[in-house]
Amino acid sequence: MTTLAHNLVAAAATRPDQPALKCGTDVYTYAQFDNLAAKVATLLADKGIAPGDRVGLMLPNVPEFAFLFYGIQRAGAVAVPMNPLLKSREIEFYLTNTSAKLIFTTPMFADEAITAAEAAGAECIVADDSLTAAIAAAEAQSAPVERTGSDTAVILHTSGTTGKPKGAELTHDGLHRNAQISMDNLMTATSEDTIIGCLPMFHVFGLTCGLNGAVYAQATLVLIPRFDPTVVLDAIAEHKVSVFQGVPTMYSALVAAHRPTDDTSSLRVCVSGGAALPAQVIVDFESTFDAVILEGYGLSETSPVACFNHPENPRKAGTIGTPIEGVEMRVVDKDGNELPLGEPGEIQIRGHNIMKGYWNLPEATAKAIDADGWFSSGDVGTKDEDGYYRIVDRTKDMIIRGGMNVYPREVEEVLYEHPQVAAAAVIGIKHTSLGEEVGAAVQLKPGATVTEDELRAYTKERVAAYKYPRHVWIVDQLPTGPTGKIQKRDITAPTFQEA
Repeated sequence: MTTLAHNLVAAAATRPDQPALKCGTDVYTYAQFDNLAAKVATLLADKGIAPGDRVGLMLPNVPEFAFLFYGIQRAGAVAVPMNPLLKSREIEFYLTNTSAKLIFTTPMFADEAITAAEAAGAECIVADDSLTAAIAAAEAQSAPVERTGSDTAVILHTSGTTGKPKGAELTHDGLHRNAQISMDNLMTATSEDTIIGCLPMFHVFGLTCGLNGAVYAQATLVLIPRFDPTVVLDAIAEHKVSVFQGVPTMYSALVAAHRPTDDTSSLRVCVSGGAALPAQVIVDFESTFDAVILEGYGLSETSPVACFNHPENPRKAGTIGTPIEGVEMRVVDKDGNELPLGEPGEIQIRGHNIMKGYWNLPEATAKAIDADGWFSSGDVGTKDEDGYYRIVDRTKDMIIRGGMNVYPREVEEVLYEHPQVAAAAVIGIKHTSLGEEVGAAVQLKPGATVTEDELRAYTKERVAAYKYPRHVWIVDQLPTGPTGKIQKRDITAPTFQEA
């Protein structure tokens, strides 16, 4: 069978001299990449890491992440990717939750990782000159450890918006096939393509569509350790990037940073995921860069891609497209009954991309995946007559104002249409008589002069009376997570007087 490690072996055998990874001035061919991963696998074995053991990986988008990740896969172990910005207590939870024996990190983030590893009884290895020397001196593993398709390759922890993070077990089959479909059917990527890696590889979108996808397609991956729109625009021009993958805030930032001299003519396809893409952002980006954005949808638990605006089909802006090959989707009510076309309900997903389960959480797994294999996403969506899905909102984000359902995404779309608004997040604010009131935190574009009252009036003119935000406040920057997705749980509304 084909594991993630075998994809790299195949790329090294077929195109040994093809540039696999670029980061700054560093360039690694597929032969070098595979050789370094094989040496890492030997080091892991020397450390006592056996097939199935968990290994933490806490690095930004640098080549070492790729070597270590594929070394873990070659050793038959399980990678536990983590955000390098986590604090020691959070890292300790990830390590103890998975019983990880080892964690790799970089010097910049070593203090927190070392503290956590000591508390969890794990070993912390810092990716510095000493590790580089150890890898160079190691004997390369002869062949990847054999694993089955149903074996766990990665444990990715969910964001924990409803409690402690849960570790989604993603299998070799699920991750391999998701990367394969993403490259072959959705981005139509080949070895001729250069993909830019802005999305963090410790997140499922960047891991599958960026790193694993590039290896499967034997393409070149340009790594960007920290997203900066100007740096990205320069990299697109320098490396003739043909595939861009990002989240909505990245597309907004690229539009704002665009200069008349930027050469982005090499861009062939752009894909968006991680959050709903506002219609106005699509218009702004495509008019600025003369490149089409294809929007998709997925979650950590779905490896991640579940639905996509397929390039061979008509694109419907504002939708997440249709299910990918081998995946089914449906919209259901609270009792699990499938709803008529156009009626909003929870999106459920079934197919090869679904996780094995939540690590050591059988009850949570049973709650998330029913006996027929349907995974409950927690997202509210609709399906139209052509089979296209549209995300309305997260179930838990829905605001119930005086008994009326308000989906924040609809109100946010209106705010994004205002020419002076850069980003917006609509949340529910507790209200004595109504239960919840609608509030909006708004980030303006540089030099904007619009007032909160004007934004309130602008929205009031465009949505039903019960939907417009009675409370609007302007912020310098909306809080975002590691992929640039706006984190509503971190937004605190100012104190308002109830009307």
